[in-house]
Amino acid sequence: MTTSEKTEDKSAAAPEVFTFRDEDIQRARDLVGVYHAVTQREHFTRATPDVIRAFARSYGDDNPLFVDEEYGLDTRWGGQIAPPMINIGLTKELLADPIPKEQRRPSFRGIHVFVSGTTTEWYRPVYDGDILYSFQGFSNVELKESEFAGRSLIVTRSHVQMNQRGEIVQIQNVITIHTERHESKKRNKYQAIEPAIYTPEDIAKIDAIYEAEVRRGAEKRHWEDVEVGETLGVMAKGPLSVTDMVVFHSGGYGFAPYTPSTSRLTYKNRQRIKPFYIENEQGIPDVAQRIHWDSDYARSIGLPAAYDYGMMRDCWLTHYLTDWIGDDGWIVTMSSQMRKFNYLGDSHTFTGEVVGKRVEGDRYLVDIEFRGTSQRGEVTCPATATVSLPSRAAGPAGLPTPPEDVSAIATAMLVRNGELRAARRNGDK
Repeated sequence: MTTSEKTEDKSAAAPEVFTFRDEDIQRARDLVGVYHAVTQREHFTRATPDVIRAFARSYGDDNPLFVDEEYGLDTRWGGQIAPPMINIGLTKELLADPIPKEQRRPSFRGIHVFVSGTTTEWYRPVYDGDILYSFQGFSNVELKESEFAGRSLIVTRSHVQMNQRGEIVQIQNVITIHTERHESKKRNKYQAIEPAIYTPEDIAKIDAIYEAEVRRGAEKRHWEDVEVGETLGVMAKGPLSVTDMVVFHSGGYGFAPYTPSTSRLTYKNRQRIKPFYIENEQGIPDVAQRIHWDSDYARSIGLPAAYDYGMMRDCWLTHYLTDWIGDDGWIVTMSSQMRKFNYLGDSHTFTGEVVGKRVEGDRYLVDIEFRGTSQRGEVTCPATATVSLPSRAAGPAGLPTPPEDVSAIATAMLVRNGELRAARRNGDK
């Protein structure tokens, strides 16, 4: 979250107001194309059966390929593999040289940040015992006026994840929107939205969708059997509750870089990033991140209720795909947009259809359009994807090859990490 210029107010009771600083915006623009090692760990650093299982279950996925240690032994993968979005909860810090002052990212303290969309490309699975490292940088910076929050800064960050062997696992481009909190509250765009209320009959309808969901599993979905225009079925998610948010965090998401914590660790964290802590109605400094479970705080900045993480809906979208492609398929790429908020109490249905199929080299590909639709009838997260399927003629689904220049950066980052680790170890003797 970001500070910038603080508007002076003579009233002792007046809250601090943070706005964008022009120098922060220019610094962000100057850093487009500059990549650095991620030197802060996520909640988990090594994939284990428990970590993989807990992450899958955190967004409601019971696929045995992800949650069963033994199941994967009999698949093409030869063991348990992690869900596609595991990167959001699993990263080990890289050792790296200090970042030059002129290349340090602006902090944007006091500014609200939310994810509006992602594009991810997957290159290889994550197995039990794998460690993920990451490097990242800005790939695009755009200043614009927003209907919701006035002056906004749209920043696209490229995140590259590699394993301990320097092999690229995935590349994820995340679009984040930075807004001034006081502006979003002042405009109050969403004040007319009412919280969802459910009757037992409403819940029964959602339950019926859950009951009818089909996971493809071990039954191969061959490319030759797929037809353009066919539908992928229906999946339910929600109604969204505070419990859902707690469980999602317990699976590993939401800790870096803010590191929400408790007791003495909270005290220390407040010293590190004081503007991230905002007093609640009891005068207790609490994380701004509570906008995802504290509806009173959400209303204080102009929203009708707390809302989910965009990354949670990305997990839901990949869940929809992996249920359809089965154990032998592979998600090559997915692009999503977060067009509407998903508030506490909202429920979603996911639907999609095949819009194309083609062959590229040794890969038999299927193009998909799909989306999550709320109980209001609003498409909150439209998405497109390309998946690789097994072929009756050519055999197993082919995986893509990562860009050579990105692989070269990954190798150099990992080599430098090893050199610094060796120097640290030798220095301790």
